[in-house]
Amino acid sequence: MHLTSLPGEFGIGDLGASAYRFVDMLASMGLGVWQFLPTGPTAYADSPYQSSSVYAGNPLLIDLGVLRDAGLVSDAELAAFETLPRDSVDFGALIPLKTQLLARVGERFSDSAPASQRLARDEFVATHDRGWLHDYALFEVLKTLHQQRAWSEWDRGYAKRVPRALRIIEGAAHAHVESVKSIQFLFFEQWQRLKDYAAAKGIRLMGDVPIYVALDSAEAWAHPELLYLGEDGLPVDVAGVPPDYFSADGQRWGNPLYRWDRHADDGYQWWISRIRHASTMADLIRLDHFRGLEAYWAVPATSDTARDGEWRPGPAEGFLDALNHALGDLPLVAEDLGMITPEVEALRDRYRLPGMKVLQFMVSEAEFHPERIPENCVCYTGTHDNDTSSGWFHEGLSGLHAPSEAQRVQSNVLRHTMGHAETIHADLIRLAFATNAALAIAPMQDFLGLGSRARLNTPGTTDGNWRWRLQSGQVTPQLCEWVQRALSESGRS
Repeated sequence: MHLTSLPGEFGIGDLGASAYRFVDMLASMGLGVWQFLPTGPTAYADSPYQSSSVYAGNPLLIDLGVLRDAGLVSDAELAAFETLPRDSVDFGALIPLKTQLLARVGERFSDSAPASQRLARDEFVATHDRGWLHDYALFEVLKTLHQQRAWSEWDRGYAKRVPRALRIIEGAAHAHVESVKSIQFLFFEQWQRLKDYAAAKGIRLMGDVPIYVALDSAEAWAHPELLYLGEDGLPVDVAGVPPDYFSADGQRWGNPLYRWDRHADDGYQWWISRIRHASTMADLIRLDHFRGLEAYWAVPATSDTARDGEWRPGPAEGFLDALNHALGDLPLVAEDLGMITPEVEALRDRYRLPGMKVLQFMVSEAEFHPERIPENCVCYTGTHDNDTSSGWFHEGLSGLHAPSEAQRVQSNVLRHTMGHAETIHADLIRLAFATNAALAIAPMQDFLGLGSRARLNTPGTTDGNWRWRLQSGQVTPQLCEWVQRALSESGRS
């Protein structure tokens, strides 16, 4: 469950009290891992996978209640958030409200924050400024200066990072630059506190590293030489995947592609820094689109769909060797879904990385054998890209198949789960727990037995995604007891 889906009073799930209560709930159930989506600032279509930075934290996740207690915001300023819905995230209404409030917090931080917090902020800046923080702060300032237009549309001196132009803006907008850095400090201060609390409760955090960067991101602006971009700052080809289960046209993500030869030239230092940073935020890391390391789908930027792409070789062993040499055996999980070839499996297995098995994709087949799911994998009922298990079984299968075929598939599912249509969400969770997989994960919506209206994301679409929120009181003592029993029966407790 992503953090934005937590309950709370300020329009979006955040790093506040509800996050701590969620950790307490997981611990009381006997669960040991909380997986969430990328935590960077969101941009296009509010997607966590289209972030303006691979390092920065999403300011929307900052807990305003803690800032109120510290005297950085007032009750009067928080009153505007009372009109926001609590059962979903209204990004259109939330973003301007919270962005404007946090800008004021950043401006008043140096005068209003306690001395100890100001000192901690200075240490944070000293640690991260040369690596990513200063570039990100400049990027945000220049986005504001250019009315949020993409960096390829900025004045040439800024878009091309002409040193004199950057020195001028650093001086003219010094206060704004420092404000952005203060906001990032507040995010990471709250993040570390939550991570420490989860560790004390025996809960490991599982993060998510998207393989690609967004075109309109601080990293694409600061390091265009690492990407296939034209002189105009726009990509010639873009990332995506060919037609698959989710979309007949494939998925045209639009991200710029890496110049892997240039990454290899310096031993993949940009990636080593990125993974090192991610490993400080989470105990386990899902490496998104792992198959792109073996071969990736390149789509002409002029194409409207991903149908017209081609496979190109990825960095493969050179990339993973560099990571292992620099960082040791990292707790990575390979997201190996989609069109997986023997070459992708061989690359994953060569580095002993656990892959992913999604039961929604497997139990509909007559020849499914749960005992064949290997130990070195993570077994899911579904992921953030799937419908909820209840919605998939009762609504999704009917939409994918003719009535007779849908009934046949449903019959296969019930036979493999040894369950019932009314409890299919719980039966799939039991099945995931019963497999040999080292780790079994289910979305919160499946624990609750929610239907398609609670779906978080529909791949290939941009409207209405990422909005679902858990409601206070939905997790009952009876549900906690059921999870405890299911864990005990499966031997996972």
